[in-house]
Amino acid sequence: MGIPSAGRDTAATAEFREFFEHHYAELARLANSLSGEADGADDVAADALVALWHRWDRVRAADHPAAYARGVVANLVRSRIRSAVRERRRIALYWTDSHERVEGPDVPAVVDVREALRGLTFRKRACVVLRHAFDLSERETAHTLGISVGTVKSQTAKGVAQLEQALGGGAQPTLGRVRRA
Repeated sequence: MGIPSAGRDTAATAEFREFFEHHYAELARLANSLSGEADGADDVAADALVALWHRWDRVRAADHPAAYARGVVANLVRSRIRSAVRERRRIALYWTDSHERVEGPDVPAVVDVREALRGLTFRKRACVVLRHAFDLSERETAHTLGISVGTVKSQTAKGVAQLEQALGGGAQPTLGRVRRA
């Protein structure tokens, strides 16, 4: 990892580099223990060290810089957990059981589509559902999700392609696309 040194003296840069080398693994283990996600632990540790670098003058003046760093990791993990909880709540809004009941639905197909939708990221799933299940325009979908129309177009296209692949590719009818001969 290159450490930017613009505006920093070489002693501070060397001190940070030493701190990084000595504490990175410990901070990654802490992030893994707090979050339970080994994949994201390195990212959290790296994000924490970037934040520490931006405040290095304050950190190096602290009585216990490693404790300060552990606090930053804990706050970042807490923030990520809160974000994940918020996303789960948003997803739950789309999966309430209060939908209208239709007599004789094709239950296996519904289960397959719901499972395939769960495999999409939240944004792709939201775009596909709002565009195709709720029949919103691209502009209405963008307004609902607080994103640009271009993002709606790309996320919908990618989501539909991913659904088609998950549901058997060419064996299923396309969602929202006209097949040309």
